Amino acid sequence: MKTAVRFFLVCLLLTGCNDEMKNASYESNPWPLVQNAYIRLPLGAIKPEGWLMDQLRAQAEGLTGNIDEFWPDLMNSAWKGGDGEAWERGPYYLDGLVPLAYLTDDEKLKEKVGRWIEPVISSSTDSGWYGPAKNKDRWPLAVANKVLMQYYEASGDERAIEVLKGYFRYLLSAPPDWPDKEWRGSRAMENAVAGYWLYRKTKEPWILKVIESVQNNSSDWTSYYEKFPWDSAASADKRIPLNWGPDGLTAHVVNNAMAIKYPGLWYQQSNDSRFRDAVHEGINKYDKNHGQAGGRFSGDEHLSGRSPDRGTELCAVVEYMYSLEELYAVLGDNSLADRLEMLAFNALPGTLTADMWAHQYDQQSNQVLVSADERAWSTNGKYSNIYGLMPNFACCLANMHQGWPKFTQSLWMATNDNGLIAAVYGPSRVKAMVAGEIEVTVREETTYPFSGTIRFIINSSKPARFPLYLRIPGWADGVTITYKDRNIMPKAGSTVRLFSRWDPDEVITMEIPMHIRFERRYNNAFSVLRGPLYFSLRMEKEYKSIRMNYDNFGYKGSVDWEIRPLHPWNYGLMIDRGNPARGFELTETQPCEYPFADKGDMIWSADQGKYVKYEKDAPVVINTRGMLIPGWGMKNNSADIPPAGPLMPSGTAEVIQLVPYGCAKLRITEFPVVDVTRIEDAFR
Repeated sequence: MKTAVRFFLVCLLLTGCNDEMKNASYESNPWPLVQNAYIRLPLGAIKPEGWLMDQLRAQAEGLTGNIDEFWPDLMNSAWKGGDGEAWERGPYYLDGLVPLAYLTDDEKLKEKVGRWIEPVISSSTDSGWYGPAKNKDRWPLAVANKVLMQYYEASGDERAIEVLKGYFRYLLSAPPDWPDKEWRGSRAMENAVAGYWLYRKTKEPWILKVIESVQNNSSDWTSYYEKFPWDSAASADKRIPLNWGPDGLTAHVVNNAMAIKYPGLWYQQSNDSRFRDAVHEGINKYDKNHGQAGGRFSGDEHLSGRSPDRGTELCAVVEYMYSLEELYAVLGDNSLADRLEMLAFNALPGTLTADMWAHQYDQQSNQVLVSADERAWSTNGKYSNIYGLMPNFACCLANMHQGWPKFTQSLWMATNDNGLIAAVYGPSRVKAMVAGEIEVTVREETTYPFSGTIRFIINSSKPARFPLYLRIPGWADGVTITYKDRNIMPKAGSTVRLFSRWDPDEVITMEIPMHIRFERRYNNAFSVLRGPLYFSLRMEKEYKSIRMNYDNFGYKGSVDWEIRPLHPWNYGLMIDRGNPARGFELTETQPCEYPFADKGDMIWSADQGKYVKYEKDAPVVINTRGMLIPGWGMKNNSADIPPAGPLMPSGTAEVIQLVPYGCAKLRITEFPVVDVTRIEDAFR
């Protein structure tokens, strides 16, 4: 008997979660859907700690916690009973406000959520349609569906479920209305997020008929990824359509960031590998044709190529993050979580001020001037890279709030074999049911991504036997996991399954080596990485508040910033071909109240009622060698394309400093390379 039990446990350890297993505490996909790799935990199960809590508090004290108190589009929103904007801005805002309120347990924000949610719920009609009476478009309801989904998880308010059921019944009875020329058509499968969630809750088969109808009668993103008409050649030949017709909507960066999840969502119902494969095809084609440092792809309103002077809209960053969060739960591919971390730790903070009182519409990898000057954007206006309240279209001012809260919700997931997985890393605490009926709390103590030590402390009222999974990043060679006097050295990109009887206060330690590494970028430029962080040239800078062609209202910290460099930025990196990491010296400090701030940034002080200059260093600073490249300058008010290297040394070596991309509001991230071996060869 003991031999048989041991054999069963060994088989379990080797096979991991198989398709026959079912979580006893959390709803996984029921038949006929394909079983997902992992199960999203309900809002409230995961809480931020450490620097991540500081980041969410900054968000709560910045625009997210204040914007509906002074921006007319939200102050008078028809979604909360006013006579103002009735389309997407109210739902967009709530899609970030709701999770932020419950993740931080901020009573003021929860009360604010209630003042929005009550009118939304009470707007539901006998037909199932809901929302402001003057809105006749289905698109904003696709966002509102996700709001109600999250609100139900956090509050248990059954009325939210009833509103969702009513709306999906409306879609069942109404004719399809998903034209390719409209937002609601190109983004129609956003409804599937709430649809599959509702099916998991209710098991009512007609919901799947609704999703099938949406899939069959809306934009065909799967074929788009297979054919991908807007490649680098289309960009170079200026064939990418810069319009808002059916073709232009397929080239719009935010639509692409949303749509990458649509084939993966439909894979759950189709069980056809074509749709799963389309996700990876799409991501690879984005990287190849429009990829930018930090895991994003360009779109300074429309897809615009790989050059580091191209911009990416903030809405695209947060929507790409959300797509990856959903896809990781469905497919379980670790490369999706790797990219999610890169976006969260680079592109997201890089396009926000550290106090989260201002944002950019477009960010650049090589961003040496933030100003209201004309640039070579594909479509956007000259204010697009200002850090401000509303630089360009106001969609990002409404939509950006979901980025950090939804990332926090995705740190942990449940597994089909009644365990947990640390999906992406950050200081946090998860309280969840495991082993069918035992509640455990796992604290994750870490300053990751700024350092590589992570401690997991497991606690419960009694010993619990369950599997704990740890994702190993694809870049992470030499990871060591220590628990119960054992050491494991897993492969990069793998998933480690630790199945054991966990006693109260049991500790698991994971050490992730944070080696300097390099990535070849556009025109043979190089970027510097350490862990999931990209590093950028640290520049002395000057902030100047300006007046633009709209009112920033001057409410608390609401401001519009130009930022200008105070010294040259046109440095090449000096790299030894034989030992590339040579000459990189690193200093780590504990992340402070504003983890993505650096010395010289302007921070809103609520106590003083004014902006003050930040005097602390970024959490990681790298000293290395650089050399000015005299022929490299500006073009169209942006840094010109880096000259192709490796370059012959032609100046004096200098010590330059690099800081995390997210801490650098002015930055060079794609550097030309000066071959230091040529200097040394000259003296031999």
